[in-house]
Amino acid sequence: MPDAISAAPGPREVLTRYQQAMLDKSADNLADLYAVDAVHEFPFLFPGMPTRYQGREEVRAGYRALWGASPAQPQEIREVAVHQSTDPEVITVEQLVTGTVTTTGQPFSFPGLLVIRVRNGQILHVRDYMDGLRVAHAMGRLTDIAAGLNDRP
Repeated sequence: MPDAISAAPGPREVLTRYQQAMLDKSADNLADLYAVDAVHEFPFLFPGMPTRYQGREEVRAGYRALWGASPAQPQEIREVAVHQSTDPEVITVEQLVTGTVTTTGQPFSFPGLLVIRVRNGQILHVRDYMDGLRVAHAMGRLTDIAAGLNDRP
C-alpha cells in the first residue's frame, strides 16, 4: 500500500491543477495548492503586482483581488515547453495564456514562464516570469503604467 507521501501529486499534476485554477480564475483552488508557508515571486516588473506573496493566504488574497478586478478571461493555456528538472521537486513550464478582455472583446496572449517547486503534493515556491507590460497593454493601462514607473523602487 503506498504511503501518503508517494501518493501525493507530483509537480506535473500540481501544474495541471494550477493551470486549471488560472482558467477558472479560482483563487481558492490556486491557493489550496500551496503549502502554508510557500513563496510566490514575480521577478520581472509587473505593474500593479507585489514582488512576492508570502504564504498560502497571501496568495489567496492577492489572486482573489487581482482576478476579481481583471477583465481578462483566460480561455486556454498552451504549454510551449515543459522542462523536467534533475531535481524531482522542480518543474519549469513555458506557456502562453490566451483569452479575451471582457470589457473590450479584444483577444489577448500573454507569454510566461513558471518555475515551481512541489513537495508532498504542495507548492513550496513559484518564480512567475510574466510579461507584465503586455498584460498592461492588453488591459488598456500601458500609459498609466508608464507614468507610474518612476514610483517603483
